[in-house]
Amino acid sequence: MSIINVLIIGALIATVVVLGLGLRSMARGGNYDKEHAERFMWERVALQLLVVALLLAAYFLLNN
Repeated sequence: MSIINVLIIGALIATVVVLGLGLRSMARGGNYDKEHAERFMWERVALQLLVVALLLAAYFLLNN
């Protein structure tokens, strides 16, 4: 397995973990959700951007 595959899998797992934390925050509600919901959302968006960038990099590296 190449390093790019490991990075993609790691980024996907991190995205799922942050998504789970955001869902747990919403389920908990109250002050905890108000303090953490936006941070979890931005972390998830950043990780999704990373996954897309890694997928594009893998596509272009492997198709040359």
